[in-house]
Amino acid sequence: MTSAEDRIDVIETCTRMLWHVDLRQWEALPALLAEKVTLDYTSLFGGEPTSSTPERIIADWRAGLGHLQATQHMIGNQIAEVYGDEAVLTAHFQATHLLPNAQGGPTWTLGGRYRFGLTRSGSGWRISDVVMTAVWADGNQQIMTPPDSQ
Repeated sequence: MTSAEDRIDVIETCTRMLWHVDLRQWEALPALLAEKVTLDYTSLFGGEPTSSTPERIIADWRAGLGHLQATQHMIGNQIAEVYGDEAVLTAHFQATHLLPNAQGGPTWTLGGRYRFGLTRSGSGWRISDVVMTAVWADGNQQIMTPPDSQ
């Protein structure tokens, strides 16, 4: 039987990850990530899921989001399921990205579902995989391209 405390801790871990990304608190993220994390953004970018270290993932997130003035990742309708030392959190999300610019609208908003896989460690729950399923988008996706990539 799963305890309510475990479910709350799983939700809190995933919420903190998104909170720290939005506040650019990169140094807080390693404590929330497993030694190897699989990311699946194929619904948005195509390709294949990738597995990497927290350091590489954080560097990629910093490069991909650091040029934006702000981001806000909100999750809701969370369902946390705990199976011993493994857990799954599924949730709806809405992510808004802001970059005022002269070439179009200042925001790009993406909505869909997240599926987080977590493992219990000696220091709490760690995120081991993230599947993002994009369902809808609105606005200027061009703001997502960092200036040095244009």
